[in-house]
This record gives sequence, structure tokens and C-alpha cells, in this order.
Amino acid sequence: MCGIAGWVDFERDLTNDRTVAEAMAETMGCRGPDDKGLWLDGHVALGHRRLAVIDVEGGRQPMSAEGLAVITYSGEVYNFQELRAELEARGHAFRTRSDTEVVLRGYLEWGEDVVLRLNGMYAFALWDARRRQLLLVRDRLGIKPLFYYRLPNGVLFGSEPKAILANPLADRAVDADGLRETLTMVKTPEQAVFKGMNELRPGHLLRVRPEGVSLRRYWALEASEHTDDLQTTVRTVRELLEDIVSRQLVSDVPLCTLLSGGIDSSTITALARQHGQIRSFAVDFTGYAENFQPDEMRVDADGPFVQDLARHVRSDHTDIMLDTAELTDPRLRESVLRGWDRPQLFGDMNSSLYMLFRAIRERSTVALSGESADEIFGGYSWFHNPQTVDSGTFPWLALFFRDHTPYELLHPDLLAKLDLPAFTADSYRDALAEVPYLPGQDDRERRMREICYLHLTRFLPELLDRKDRMSMAVGLEVRVPFCDHRLVEYVFNTSWAMKTFDGREKSLLRAAVTDLLPESVLRRVKSPYPATQDVGYEQALRDAIGRLVRDGDAPVLPLLDMKAVERMVRSPVEKSTTMTRMALEIVLSLNVWLTSYGVRLEF
Repeated sequence: MCGIAGWVDFERDLTNDRTVAEAMAETMGCRGPDDKGLWLDGHVALGHRRLAVIDVEGGRQPMSAEGLAVITYSGEVYNFQELRAELEARGHAFRTRSDTEVVLRGYLEWGEDVVLRLNGMYAFALWDARRRQLLLVRDRLGIKPLFYYRLPNGVLFGSEPKAILANPLADRAVDADGLRETLTMVKTPEQAVFKGMNELRPGHLLRVRPEGVSLRRYWALEASEHTDDLQTTVRTVRELLEDIVSRQLVSDVPLCTLLSGGIDSSTITALARQHGQIRSFAVDFTGYAENFQPDEMRVDADGPFVQDLARHVRSDHTDIMLDTAELTDPRLRESVLRGWDRPQLFGDMNSSLYMLFRAIRERSTVALSGESADEIFGGYSWFHNPQTVDSGTFPWLALFFRDHTPYELLHPDLLAKLDLPAFTADSYRDALAEVPYLPGQDDRERRMREICYLHLTRFLPELLDRKDRMSMAVGLEVRVPFCDHRLVEYVFNTSWAMKTFDGREKSLLRAAVTDLLPESVLRRVKSPYPATQDVGYEQALRDAIGRLVRDGDAPVLPLLDMKAVERMVRSPVEKSTTMTRMALEIVLSLNVWLTSYGVRLEF
């Protein structure tokens, strides 16, 4: 895994801008601590920071092929060995063992259609010297991020916005839509928060030529009739998972799994264990197990289930313990925000994930995660709640915001200007307009196809972004086996009746791995990533905002309803609630962002 950055300007000699190009690539140092490289040639600058995982000695980048093409690449292609054999049979000679060179030579053989052959997570930029064309490419599910910023005669690009913002040609302005994007829990395709910046949409490539830019969609979820019976479907899911995990265990550096005690991460850990000893890691909070109280999202703590699975498969397991004092450190908040490049709603869940990954990175370089199984197989509670399913909006918002929203500390004039309900409604209509349907489906099946599509295209991208940013901020590569496009395509087209054939969530997955997991894990109800329940954490948030108010010149203050803030700061914390904490997190996160990024709000 790596970080990429670059610049193409067909009317400018970039050899005179080496310092700026180097600065852009240097912002990706957290993503690639092992090596760095810069390729400059006239109108093109390609930068790279490397996290060495495959072919540690030979895979340096940017990588050139006989002067015909040059690539700066981030990610992993899991079928690179088969592609390499095919290319060798076609006469290609390889200098390295890396998957990067396979992608590069695959392009020389098949052109941009090489993307149709790739199985993996990737984002790369490839300069074709013959055509004077830059290609920006992103994987099918959007596991790896890639941003670009149009210039009059070219583009800036990077794995993260910070790479683009390091160039003085990029504006740090944020308009109303950009701020709306930071405050909602819906991922808008192509929206990158900063004005003039875009995120390349999953399954797309961007061509940059002297005459302009053009987009090509090379993959999307499509409707096709599922003809396999239940037994065949369960068997196929199992076979796909076994193949996927075996491919994603390939690494030249230490590898582990992330284990929560749920069926998703337990499945990945159990399948990995079949190939040999595997290290597993779980996050926990000091006093969490002893003082756990069920809440609106979680009915039990992870710990006992983690231990059951670790004993069952005999993994080499470690619990990473966190405490409130660490989570409330303002330096941690700034580190997390710099990983994201934008404010976040779920403060401690992001901070604890960052801390977990930082601790794991001391012992391992690659981790396998159970992310995305809920979106694929229908695991969340709101999939199975008629009120949220039929709410006329994104079902997770119908559940999270059913009583009140986390915007109570923002100024009423700001909220009126942003009109977040209208923004969300527009996003919902746009998402529904994309859904691929099958003819002849009844209303229930049609609606559940919509729900599955909304999760895969508007909810999952936010979670994948979170996983990528928090892991790469500490130089840890996280792989997501459930995001293999073959599995996603196959399960997406199964009926909802089949997905829930036994009356439970994730019926297909549960049936496919029954023999792998202990009974306690198989019976467990979905529990999201844990959040600290220590009321001291919320009190620390209130105290921090109180200091901002007393300071008097914090840039976030004009955006706030000061009467509501003062009431919140003065009132005692009787019980920490999700919406109240989110409201506090928004204020602190916005202030760090406005301060450290020099953001100019334009609306």
C-alpha cells in the first residue's frame, strides 16, 4: 500500500516545479514510510510514497516501462500472479516480482481495458508517453481513495486531499455543498468537500489529455437473474470466500486480522487460520466489559465473543486496551483530522480506530478486516425494521436521527442556509435513480434491492474511507476480503428472501461458515464497532468546548448557537448519548479543521 500524488499541465514545464511536486508527494509520507520517488518529464510530475508489502526490494516507484509508460500505484492486485503468467506467455519480460509491474505491463498489452482484468484494491496514475495521456484509475468498490483537481490545462491528483492542497494552485475554499458533505452520513459520489476538487468515483477512470478530461465507467452494480438454488448459493459463497482470503494472505511482511467477535471478522480469521498460524487483534476500553450497558446500537460487549473465536481457531490473539485519557488528548484529535482532511461526526470511534491501528502497526504491516459484510449480506438492524426500510430516506438516517439530530449546537441561520433535510432528500433521489432493477420483482424485493444498493454506494464508501484513512495514517495496510467484486456482484443479485431464508440477518453468510465458528459467534446479533461508554469522555468534550468559548477567538464560534453551547457546557453529564456526543464532536472537529487547514468558507 502506498500514497500517490502528481501534476499534469500541458502548458507548463514542471521540471521548474520540482520543489512543489516533492511537497505534494511528501504529504503522503504517512501512507508510505518505506521509500519515496518522483518522476518528472516536461509537463508531467508523478510522485510516490511506498509502504513495501510485495517485493520489498524490487517494487520501487514511480515505475517505467521502456519509456513508453510510467505508473505511480497504490494498492494490491490479488490476481497478479495469474496475470503475470499470461503476460509472460505473450512475450513480456519482468524485472521485479511486484504487482505494480504487472499492472504497468498489462496496460501496455491491453490498454485501459487492463482494469477489467484486475481483482483487488487500487488507485493509480499512469502516464502514456505515446498518447500524451494521463489515466487516473480507481478500484470497483472504492477501497482505495483518489482525488483530483482540474486546472485550465491539466490536473492535480493525490491519494488524499492534502496532497493536492500542498500545491499553491489548489484553493482551500469550501462552499455550502462541501460543508453539507461533512455534516451528513451519506457519501455523495465525486464530492471531495473542497471547492474545485473531486474524488474519482469507484469503478471509474479519468483520461487527461491536452484537449481536456473525460470519464469512463468500467464497472457498476448490474441486475442479473440469480438462478442458483439455496444450496448452490451457500456453497458458492463459501467457495468465493475461501478463494478471496487465500489470495489476500499473500504478503512479504507480517500479516494479521482485525477481530471483533462478530460473524464477519470471525469468518475472515477462521479462514485465514486454515492456511497457518494467524495473529488477531481486538480493541477494548478500560472498564468497558465490567461496566457495559446495552444501548440503542449494542446489546453486548465484544470481549467474550472475541475470546471464544480466538480459542476456537487458536489464533495468536492480542487485545489492545484504550482509556479515556488517551482518547481525549487534543493531539490525537488533530492527528485523526489530518488523516481525514475533514471534520467527522463519530469522534471517539475514529480516534480509537486510529489508536488501534497505531498499536497493531508496531507488530504487523498488513491486516485483514471484516468490513462490508453487513452491506453485502444485510446485517444491520435497520435492514429488518419496516419503519426504517419504508421511511422514504436512507434507512440508517431514519434510525440514527429518528428522535433528534446532532446539529443542536450549530447556529440556526447556518442550518437554514445549509438546509440539510433538502440536501439529504436530493441525495436520496439521485441514489434511487441509479438502482438497477430486475423485471417482474414484487414490491418487497424491489425495495430491498434499493436498500442494498443504497448501502453499497452511499454508506459503505464512508466506512471504507474511514478504514483506509485511519490505517494509512499510521502506515498500516488494511485489506477487505468481503469487497471482492465477484462476491459483491453475486450476492447483490440474490433475492432478499434468500438473504434471509432462516429469518435472521446475514443468513447466507451464516450458512456458508457454520462449520468454522463457535456457536456463540454464530448466534450473536450484529454489534457495531464499539464506542467508549465512559461519561468522562463526554465531560472532557464539554470542557474542551468551554475552553474554546472562554478563549473567544476560535474560528468555529461564529458558526455556533452560543446559547445552546453555554447550556450544554454547564449542564451535568448524566448519561452519555450518541447524538449529544456527535454534536460536541462536530464543534471540536470543525474548529481544528478551520484552524489547521486554513479553510475559507464560501456561502
